[in-house]
Amino acid sequence: MKTVTKITAVNSKKSKLRVAAYARVSTSSDEQLDSLENQKSYFENYINAHPDWELADIYFDSGITGTKLEVRPQLLRLIKDCEDGKIDYIIVKSISRFARNTTDCLEIVRKLQGLNIPIYFEKENINTCNMESELLLGILSSLAENESVSISQNTKWAIKKRFENGTFKISYPPYGYKNINGKMVISPEQAEIVKQIFAEYLSGLSCEKIAENLNRIGISSPKNSRWTATTIRGILTNEKYIGDAIFQKTFTDEHFNRHKNTGEKDMFYVQNHHEPIISKADFNAVKSMLSEHSKAKNIKKNSMKYCNRYAFSGKIFCGECGSKFKRRTHTNCIAWCCENHIKSKDNCSMKFIRDKDIKNAFISMFNSLILDNSELKSALKNPKNSGNNISDLQAELRQIFEQKNTLQNLLAKGFIDQIIFTEQTNELNSKACKIKCEIDILSRKDERILELKSLLEFTEKSEIFDNFNDEIFVRFVDKIVVVSRDILEFNLKCGLVREEKV
Repeated sequence: MKTVTKITAVNSKKSKLRVAAYARVSTSSDEQLDSLENQKSYFENYINAHPDWELADIYFDSGITGTKLEVRPQLLRLIKDCEDGKIDYIIVKSISRFARNTTDCLEIVRKLQGLNIPIYFEKENINTCNMESELLLGILSSLAENESVSISQNTKWAIKKRFENGTFKISYPPYGYKNINGKMVISPEQAEIVKQIFAEYLSGLSCEKIAENLNRIGISSPKNSRWTATTIRGILTNEKYIGDAIFQKTFTDEHFNRHKNTGEKDMFYVQNHHEPIISKADFNAVKSMLSEHSKAKNIKKNSMKYCNRYAFSGKIFCGECGSKFKRRTHTNCIAWCCENHIKSKDNCSMKFIRDKDIKNAFISMFNSLILDNSELKSALKNPKNSGNNISDLQAELRQIFEQKNTLQNLLAKGFIDQIIFTEQTNELNSKACKIKCEIDILSRKDERILELKSLLEFTEKSEIFDNFNDEIFVRFVDKIVVVSRDILEFNLKCGLVREEKV
């Protein structure tokens, strides 16, 4: 017979959740200290009201800024107690009371999540134990934006003042100079190369030939790579070699993007800023020769003739990361490749696409329009309305720029690895590219209708063609998006988008 023994139940009391609270006031005035006492009293009552909670401790900093973690001793003590296993849960009145520096805030949240200790921000009703990292990133991005904008505005103001009084220090001097204690000092070896470049150009050699000579004798370029005609031209037109300096040749917009200053901002010309390498007479002689050569080639300043030597130049964009494609000469073919991929395969996985394949895809796409232009007629009768307006799309763009800025901060602090950073940045770049395209289309609505009429008229009169025609491509195509090596997306100037297999 089986023997059964009864094991008597033992009343076990479930351990309570050890809850801590953190409070901070930014000044040590009597009014603020009273506020701190009220916060402490509030948290004591709040925690004691939960029967399954027990008060671990209340941590408070007074008269201390919220922007830096290292000057907040009580917050540091809170983190130490969490690491020592004394706390299970943390309550804070609001994110701003916890940290105004987004990087510090994310660092603390990440550290505590690793210890399985959630933080509850009462005002925002946010509990970090229920959040995905992307959501946390979105919520805190506004803090990063405000912080960055404030710092940027203060920095710009200070830099402009230094521009105006001529005391701005050039951190990255051009080839031929080096920075010693904030001053531009001539680098003798490089200065000799600069003099050689000016002398050879004045003797009649072209920029291409000068670059070829330097590469042949093994002289490293400013970027420690091969010399190009563009690099030579940049040196020949740089006023710094005569001891002068132009400040604010470029500027940063509100989205932290860098632009060439073509009159949008004031520029400041400072004479005798540093020791010259080239005489003003030689510099002016070179300037005149460059001007004469440009006239002979019918090239105007700021024209697209230098940039767009080929029909596809500046018109092909990566569907993965949004970067432009560059023309490359491979062993057995001419190809176009994503700038990001050229820099590093980790930045973008999009591989090159052959020049002839792009041309054949265009021929196929355009011939299909000639054979059947019903889509053009329909678009002309019923212009598409995206349902969005420009201000909404611009707001979306600002959001994307904010998220990109925050991602950069996270990567710099090591909160996310390079793979996640690259994936999310590429996704944001791709979204931004599409939004910019839509903004451009909306802002050119009337122009788009004219383009539709022009394209329709052209297709009605044209016959099928077998060879790629540069003029037709430039006339009707705004850009190409490389969706993959097998699919190209032709964005026509009339607003239509046509996919074509390669």
